[in-house]
Amino acid sequence: MSTIEEAAEAHAEGIAAVFAPYVTGSVVTFETTPPTAAQWRAKIRESELPFLVLTEADVVLGYAFAAPWRPKPAYRFSVETTIYLAPEAAGQGHGRRLLDELLKRCGEAGARQAIAVVVDSGNPASRKLHHAAGFAEAGVLRRVGFKENRWLDTVLMQRELA
Repeated sequence: MSTIEEAAEAHAEGIAAVFAPYVTGSVVTFETTPPTAAQWRAKIRESELPFLVLTEADVVLGYAFAAPWRPKPAYRFSVETTIYLAPEAAGQGHGRRLLDELLKRCGEAGARQAIAVVVDSGNPASRKLHHAAGFAEAGVLRRVGFKENRWLDTVLMQRELA
């Protein structure tokens, strides 16, 4: 049975393994070089907002975290959410459980708005997940990323937490 828990530095290798294929084999992230486990450990250590992992038998199947939306003080109650699942964990309700728990913990941490930036890449799963979790589309940023020899849009999705 899978569990959701706060990420620890020991999860860094698993998080790196989940994310790397998205970096190298898709356009769903604008990263072009997969972060190393050491970089993930630093991110976990430095995170002041919820950072969760979904594990089963000590294997990381997914992760979700929140980060400040923008650095200016007036944005302090808004967070950007990120969620990724290993391919073998998709389509089983894990993403919804993980995202719901992240949003709950963000609200408990004082966040009032959650924002997701979804690459409009023809992969509707992320948009569908966010819609199911109560996010609404707030706008489109056109041709803001260039990866795999094409220009990509991002869809901003927003959900009120309080």
